[in-house]
Amino acid sequence: MDNSFFAFVALVVFVGLVLYFGVHRIIAKMLDGKIKQIETDIAEAKRLRDEAAALLVEYEQKRVAAEKEAEGIVAAAKEEAERLTVEAQASLADLVARRTAAVEDKIAQAEAQAVAEVRARSADIAIEAARSVLADQMGKQGGKVIDAAIADVGSKLN
Repeated sequence: MDNSFFAFVALVVFVGLVLYFGVHRIIAKMLDGKIKQIETDIAEAKRLRDEAAALLVEYEQKRVAAEKEAEGIVAAAKEEAERLTVEAQASLADLVARRTAAVEDKIAQAEAQAVAEVRARSADIAIEAARSVLADQMGKQGGKVIDAAIADVGSKLN
């Protein structure tokens, strides 16, 4: 009897005791429990993956909708800017036309006033010249002119 025999006997006794006390059933139950836990974890992971895929699809749809809305907002802003530009150009053209008309009216008034002032000044100069000429002629031929005027009045009265 050597050591191998005693080791073999100890092994058989150990395996017998393990089978007698049902250690294999306990290990099987633990393994079954672990398998069920792993199956539950896998099912939960699949469920979470499906939820994540659904959320991804939902957020992708929301992103597409948001992009469309943003494009709509940008298009509306461009249209509004173009409309405001057209209105501003029209307002500017109207303002320029009104200012031009007002300036032309002021120029016409200033021109009319200048013409009136020139006429008035010309009339004053003409009167002054006539008075000067009459004063000179009256000084030289004053008596003859008065005699002729008296004779003329006398002839017209009769």
